[in-house]
Amino acid sequence: MNITTISYLRHQKQRQQKFASITAYDATFASLFEQHGISVMLVGDSLGMTIQGHDSTLPVTLDDMIYHTRCVRRGATKSLLLADLPFMCYATLSQAYESAAALMRAGANIVKLEGGFWITKTVRGLTERAVPVCCHLGLTPQSVNIFGGYKIQGRDKDSADKLLADAIALELAGAQMLVLECVPVTLAERVTRALSIPVIGIGAGVMTDGQILVMHDVLGITGNRAPSFARNFLVDCEDIPAAIRLYVQEVEAGEFPATQHSFY
Repeated sequence: MNITTISYLRHQKQRQQKFASITAYDATFASLFEQHGISVMLVGDSLGMTIQGHDSTLPVTLDDMIYHTRCVRRGATKSLLLADLPFMCYATLSQAYESAAALMRAGANIVKLEGGFWITKTVRGLTERAVPVCCHLGLTPQSVNIFGGYKIQGRDKDSADKLLADAIALELAGAQMLVLECVPVTLAERVTRALSIPVIGIGAGVMTDGQILVMHDVLGITGNRAPSFARNFLVDCEDIPAAIRLYVQEVEAGEFPATQHSFY
């Protein structure tokens, strides 16, 4: 496996070749994922729920993210590694710069932050300082208290148009990638076609350039809490490596997510 870079993923987008990504939180799973076809991993603040047992991502600290980023980097040396900037760790420009630098020193290749047009100044500042940025639109978990829960975003024309405008503004500010979470398939397709940067979907349908799922959902170990857009790939396989290979295969073939994993 060659080292995965942002420019390589841009090339994949141009060739219309889809890619699979997954969350990772430790060296063992990161190594396994890399060995079986995952070239993009996210150290997500979802660890607050999957690892720490909280009911949201809000309690996750920058120190938590640094620790898990270091662990994953040791296990996956060739994959492109994204790391989340956690809640209120980029409220000011100086805070964003310091937080992002800490994650990059821990092994991240790119930092991810949630928000629309209002974070364009932060995105531009980070990019000018050699920190690649992945932005996150749609259902942004750090805003759960604003949204009043985990709800589908962009279903009406005004909110869909605003999300598309935000995505374009973020790319113009220097964003290198975009994650779209829990939006209708038609909106995800509009955004993906409008941007030259890779768009990764989660609960956004099959038309995005790549897909990402929380590893616990891929392996069916979230019990009754698995979201409707996820799929347990392990149930059809004899072991974890086979489940990961099946996930990669179905994403690359455009077979996952299927209709039942998408919103309209």
